Amino acid sequence: MSQLGNGKTLRTITLEEHFATPAFMEGPGRELGERVRAAHAQSQMALITPHLVDQLLDLDDLRIADMDAAGIDLQVLSLNSPGVEQLDTIAAEALARQTNDCLGEAVRRHPNRFAGFAALPTAAPVIAAGELERTVRDYGFKGAVINGHSRGRYLDDPLFWPILERAEALQVPIYLHPTPPPQPVIQASYAGNFAPEVTAQLAASGWGWHIETAIHVLRIILSGAFDRYPNLQLVIGHLGEALPFMLPRLDHNLPTQLTKLERPIGAYLRENLYYTFSGFNYTPNFLDLLFQVGVERIMFSADYPYSSMLAARNFLEQLPLSPADKNRIAHGNAERLLRL
Repeated sequence: MSQLGNGKTLRTITLEEHFATPAFMEGPGRELGERVRAAHAQSQMALITPHLVDQLLDLDDLRIADMDAAGIDLQVLSLNSPGVEQLDTIAAEALARQTNDCLGEAVRRHPNRFAGFAALPTAAPVIAAGELERTVRDYGFKGAVINGHSRGRYLDDPLFWPILERAEALQVPIYLHPTPPPQPVIQASYAGNFAPEVTAQLAASGWGWHIETAIHVLRIILSGAFDRYPNLQLVIGHLGEALPFMLPRLDHNLPTQLTKLERPIGAYLRENLYYTFSGFNYTPNFLDLLFQVGVERIMFSADYPYSSMLAARNFLEQLPLSPADKNRIAHGNAERLLRL
C-alpha cells in the first residue's frame, strides 16, 4: 500500500493486466513478438517497449518489482489479446487449459499479489463454461476474459450463452477485452487514403477496437441476454469504450418500445457493467463516466505492460474525489465484485 496525501494508505487492485506464455507467443502472440522485434530494429518504440515480451512472460520477480515500484498491491491477470478466440476448437481448448494452469500456479505462488481471469475456448461454448468452472474451483479464479468476437461471431449469439449462464451461476464477471474488428470491417471502415500502418493503428487501439467493444456490449444488451441472465456482470476497460458519452443518446433513440427489453439500455449499462481505466488517464473522460454510471461501477486498472502502472497510480491520486470514493475505485468495488 502507498500513502495518500492525508497520510492514510490506499490499497490498489488493477484489473486489466496482461500476461503471456511461451506457447501463446509461438501461436496467437507470434505477430506481437514480430512487431516488438521490428519496432526495436527500427528504433520505433513509442507504443511498444523493448522489454514488452519479457514483461508479459514474467509471473514472478520482474512483475512484482514493477508493481512495488508503482504502489500496486494486486493484479488480476488475463491472457494477452488476441487470446484464444480466433483459434479452431481443438487448438483453443488446449491453449486455454495450458494457459490457465500456468496462471493458476502463479496465483498459488503469489496469492497476495495475483488473481486470475480465465482464458476460455469460446469456439466450444459448453467446454468453455466447464473450463470457467474448473478454474474458479481449482484455482480460485475471479472470472474470465473474452477478447471480443470469435471469428466474427459475438456474444449476442445464443451459441455462446452457456458461458454467460455459467458465469452468472458462479457469480463471476466476464471481462470483455477489445480485439480488432473482422477483416471485412477493417477494409470497409478503416482502410482509406493513408498508409497501411495508419489503417492498422486506426482499426486497433487508435479507435476501432474501442468502438468494436462498445458495439459488442450493445449487441449483448439488445439480444436480451441480461434479461435472461439478470445477475450477469461484464467488465469493460478504457473508461467505457465511448459508451458513457453515448448513453443518453442510446436511451433516447433505442427506447424499450423499440427494443422490447425489460429495461432501458442505460439501466443495463449502469447495473450489469463495470468500467476500468486501462490506460485512459484522462480526467474529463473519467468525470463523464462518473456522472453517467456512478462511483460504484468504476474500478482501477493500468493496462500493464502497455501503459505505465506508475502513471495510472498518479492519475488515481489526483482525481477530484473524496477519500471514500477513491478507496471504492482503488480496491473496494473490485473486492466486492470479485469477492477478494
